[in-house]
Amino acid sequence: MFEKLDEPRLDPIISLMSAYREDLRAEKMDLGIGVYRNDEGITPVMSAVKKAEQELMDNQLSKGYVGLAGDEAFNQSMIDLLLGGTAAEMRASALQTPGASGALRLLGELMYQANPKTTIWVSNPSYVNHQPVMEAAGLKVAFYPYFDPVSKQLDTEGMMSCVEKLGPDDVLLLHGCCHNPTGVDIELSHWQMIAEMSQKQGFLPFVDIAYQGFGDGLEADRAGLKILADNVDELLVATSCSKNFGLYRERTGAAVLVGKTKSEAVKARGLMFEIARATYTMPPDHGAAVVTKILSQPELKTLWEAELNQMLARIKDLRTGLVEAFNQATGDNRFDYFGRHRGMFSMTGLSAAQANALREDHGIYIVGDGRVNVAGLQKDQIDYLVKCFLAIGA
Repeated sequence: MFEKLDEPRLDPIISLMSAYREDLRAEKMDLGIGVYRNDEGITPVMSAVKKAEQELMDNQLSKGYVGLAGDEAFNQSMIDLLLGGTAAEMRASALQTPGASGALRLLGELMYQANPKTTIWVSNPSYVNHQPVMEAAGLKVAFYPYFDPVSKQLDTEGMMSCVEKLGPDDVLLLHGCCHNPTGVDIELSHWQMIAEMSQKQGFLPFVDIAYQGFGDGLEADRAGLKILADNVDELLVATSCSKNFGLYRERTGAAVLVGKTKSEAVKARGLMFEIARATYTMPPDHGAAVVTKILSQPELKTLWEAELNQMLARIKDLRTGLVEAFNQATGDNRFDYFGRHRGMFSMTGLSAAQANALREDHGIYIVGDGRVNVAGLQKDQIDYLVKCFLAIGA
């Protein structure tokens, strides 16, 4: 049987991780994998998480199954965090999932059941998992223009011209904030236009928000989502606790669905139960239990928000440092996009050959499409990174 299988394709990011670990150079730098690191190069466990875990260890009496929905208190916490105070809040249902990728797949399967003719429109470029997950769910995937490689900014005209053509068989997948891989976010005026076009043309907005708190803060980072929630009848949201709670390996996410009525949302959630049962059955408990404790206890929530704001400040400081170092080294402002972008990533425009040269000649690992994980950088590495970028002709 197995001899008939094709050779698997290497994952571009996971394969980079393996190569980095085998590299013996002291100056090596991993700016490929999308994790936050502190100035010691460590992805830390947040103090709020440690305190919540200690409470769980002291008081949790069972490791029995939680259920298909996962932790219902967690589900409500995610609705509150994302949609609290909006018109959609009371028409929303949520389901805990194994990470945001689990939410993407679950909602993809639901869309296919609702309308097998669905085309989901994904930004070009987008998160590497968007296309394969949606295709695996049976959906047709198409791409809308998003990134201008010359200006390193949004291709506003190309994007909005494409969105103007969408209709009832279409779903528009948007990044809620901190666009992966480009770092370029759409403006609030664009969110308002998309909400109006959705209502007029009948397409369904779908927001993947995996980095809330890493752009401009928890509230600011959901501003676009709030516009949709206040102005559209139906909405899908996939969210992750990997970044803003540092729970990468705990695979903690949620699928949120807003219906025209609460009863429609509840019915759709029942169908998601069936889909979950046929795939992973039940989500892991630990990460959701940690998040629930943090968000339900004022002292822990305050500590978590303070830590998250420190992480955000560090990312912004790194971006400022990159701009200043590049300006000093080049005498021009062509790298100022590092300061305009938001979140963990920036799309640099480096070619695959230049990315390879960074890796082979200088021990700097970035994704072949030119994406750099700014949040993985340490401040004392900035000058070396600038030197290497210029050495390979950036």
